[in-house]
Amino acid sequence: MTAQAQAVEKAPSYTGPIFDADTHFWETDEAWTRYLPRDAAEKYGVSFRRGEDGDYAMYVGPRKVEISADHLFEDGRVPAPGKLHEWLRAMKEGKAEIDLHVPKTADMLEPQARVKKLDAWDVRSSILFIGNMITAISFLDDPAYAYPVLNAYNAWMYDQWKYNYDDRIFAAPIVTLDSVEEACKQLRGVIGKGAKLILMPMGPYNGKAPAHPDHDPFWAIANEAGIRVVFHVSEAIYMKDHMALWGEGMQQSRIRQSAFVWMHGYSERPVIETLSSFIFWNFFERFPNVKLLSAENGAEWVPSMLVKMDKCRGIAKNGHWPAGQLKDRPSRIFTRHVSVVAYPEDNLKAIVDQVGNADWLLMGSDYPHAEGVEEPRLFADEACRGLSPQDTRKIMYENGMRFMGLTP
Repeated sequence: MTAQAQAVEKAPSYTGPIFDADTHFWETDEAWTRYLPRDAAEKYGVSFRRGEDGDYAMYVGPRKVEISADHLFEDGRVPAPGKLHEWLRAMKEGKAEIDLHVPKTADMLEPQARVKKLDAWDVRSSILFIGNMITAISFLDDPAYAYPVLNAYNAWMYDQWKYNYDDRIFAAPIVTLDSVEEACKQLRGVIGKGAKLILMPMGPYNGKAPAHPDHDPFWAIANEAGIRVVFHVSEAIYMKDHMALWGEGMQQSRIRQSAFVWMHGYSERPVIETLSSFIFWNFFERFPNVKLLSAENGAEWVPSMLVKMDKCRGIAKNGHWPAGQLKDRPSRIFTRHVSVVAYPEDNLKAIVDQVGNADWLLMGSDYPHAEGVEEPRLFADEACRGLSPQDTRKIMYENGMRFMGLTP
């Protein structure tokens, strides 16, 4: 093969600007202590230590976060960005000695270095999610302590990253609806500091749908500010009782988690239930300025969800509509108000063909996590094969910019 042919093969499939809708940071030590009240620290404070079982892991108060023992090291190393597939392949081949852990770099810890990384990758803007805290959220099961812990963590996040760093990095503070009064205070606080989007756990709150009218005081604040609400993959702890009926556990090690829990307790079911609930509760008729985003839940579930929602709307046409009958097809409401960050392994050509457009799809590198791609541009090489240049540019750049209210 000639050198020229090799160069053509290695050329990226997409060379334009990028909006990265799924990136993360790693916390500094102060994240867990700087603002945390003493009484909350005793019961729900986050710490890292070696337990009696010999594992080095994260603890929420006295409780071990099992998933954390799969990837934490006392020396501070983390899984190498974008190397999960290589790691799994090596394990399958019996190369148990392979070590794909690396020291944290400055761009994983603070915004100035991250912007330099974004510049090198031609990433014009990005959404930033939490680090190790994502595995601890489901352990914050007492609202009296959850709010002080989350508010303290959000305050550190603002100090470290800001919620809007020059329109280049949009960080997502964590907000929960467990108490409407506290949630309203929480939301006003982060909006006052410039937050454009928030991260919320999936599922119901207070035994009700998130879009239930009892929660409307919270959503009125979000609507006035045009807040984007993100449902990022995490432990959907509301599934805990359902999994128990099947003899399955949650809050377990991901390495030892069963395929059943992956499929029904941690994968697409929580996000489908959460997003469809918003639509069937006629949420966007009341709050049209709120946008929803599914991040790191993939996108292959979307076409079948849209078909089923449209079908069920017809079946229930004369049934009970607690917030009023929908004025349009659920599928069209979805594509107007909801965006989805795809996995690089998703067949986006098939997804776009089934849905009819690519206007709701976003790319995400998951940097610096191991599960994503080593750098954002590689997403197009894997996910956008067969798509038109126009749709590829939408997914890699334009849709994300518009989602955040920026001009492409």
